[in-house]
Amino acid sequence: MDSKKPVSKKGEIKDVQPIRSLEKLEDMKWSLRRHCSERDYILFLLGINTGLRVNDLLNLKIKEVKGKNKLIVKEGKTAKLRTIHLINIFEEINDYIESLEDKDWMFPSRKGDKSISRIQAYRQLNKAADMVDIPDGIGTHTMRKTFGYWYYKQTKDVAALQNILNHSHPSITLKYIGITDEEIENSLHTFKL
Repeated sequence: MDSKKPVSKKGEIKDVQPIRSLEKLEDMKWSLRRHCSERDYILFLLGINTGLRVNDLLNLKIKEVKGKNKLIVKEGKTAKLRTIHLINIFEEINDYIESLEDKDWMFPSRKGDKSISRIQAYRQLNKAADMVDIPDGIGTHTMRKTFGYWYYKQTKDVAALQNILNHSHPSITLKYIGITDEEIENSLHTFKL
């Protein structure tokens, strides 16, 4: 880990960024499948397609997800209900679920009958990122920020994204997904007096 990055008590990088390159996103998916596991790949896929926080992802049970195009999740941090659409990743999720025999959790730990820990998810994401030369700044929150970044890039609807992410102001949402800094940086490239 780069010693210049602020680190939490649990050893996770605090200031993570979204993955802004579609090529790097595909590299990350490939690396998770190749160097980690299908479980870790599906966790990442769900994270970048739903914007759920990692704790909400890790609390998902198979019976809540199996065979469903959408589900309602009560977010742990805000206690708000949120509808999650799975239609675009339905087949991959359900193929994965079929491979889980006699498990309760979507992302089962190999140690006992529980879900993997946030730290284990963090380790697997970093392992995959290291394998494909994605620079420091990857963490469990990268998935949520990547969802936000690409949702905004595709829709330009900051109000909807603000609502999805449960932020209090559009400026918070833009800063959160790194758009503010990116737009300033891009505008400075062409600025000249």
